Amino acid sequence: MPCLLFDGRALVKTVRFRNPSYIGDPINAIKIYNEKEVDELVMLDINASRQKRPPRFDLIRECASECFMPFSYGGGVATLEDCSRLYKIGVEKVIVNTRCLTDPEFVRSAVHQYGSTSVVGAVDYKTGMFGGNRVYSASGAKTQRSLLEHCRFLADDVGVGELLLYSVDRDGTWSGYDIPTIRTVAEAVSVPLIACGGAGNVGHLRQVLDETPANAAALGSMAVYQKQGMGVLINFPQRRLIIEED
Repeated sequence: MPCLLFDGRALVKTVRFRNPSYIGDPINAIKIYNEKEVDELVMLDINASRQKRPPRFDLIRECASECFMPFSYGGGVATLEDCSRLYKIGVEKVIVNTRCLTDPEFVRSAVHQYGSTSVVGAVDYKTGMFGGNRVYSASGAKTQRSLLEHCRFLADDVGVGELLLYSVDRDGTWSGYDIPTIRTVAEAVSVPLIACGGAGNVGHLRQVLDETPANAAALGSMAVYQKQGMGVLINFPQRRLIIEED
């Protein structure tokens, strides 16, 4: 599934969560994904939580009106009212990241009110110089949370219905998914997991889906660029290319 990043009303792409590059108009991108019959879409506002502002409901509503596939939204979701408004305008799943760290009780309340299948816990992480994975906050600050412990906490205690596991180190690098970490986390949690960060070719997609228990793989750069180092091209690989044997 494409993972689209927003900065204001613009579609952008980052590298290791930094230096967002302008891609274009999100509505045009969504229309192209409709034509390509993409199964699902993830939309993330990269600055909402950092700027402590609510979601841009007007933009999300516009996207929802054009989007033919189910889509999830994350960024600035801080209250049950935010969740309610998002569901009403067409968001299927609300993605919560910062509040999973700062206010897990709110996330529990959202799960209780709207159901676990409607709430996704997003986890951004980096690998340390000497090994070990740590959770990072929306501001890019390192926390003392162990990645595995935090993911288990969200799945088993908070009760989210799905996890979006996002490698900061591999974001926008085209270097492939973090297979060992994805495998470890997916095997340890009781909910479906979406792997994100690093996809650079169809082989990377096959690898993460074949070699780990991840339930889905999200694409960033591959979904908005022609190839590494080349210009913008909104696209998505055909399903047969992902599932066919080498």
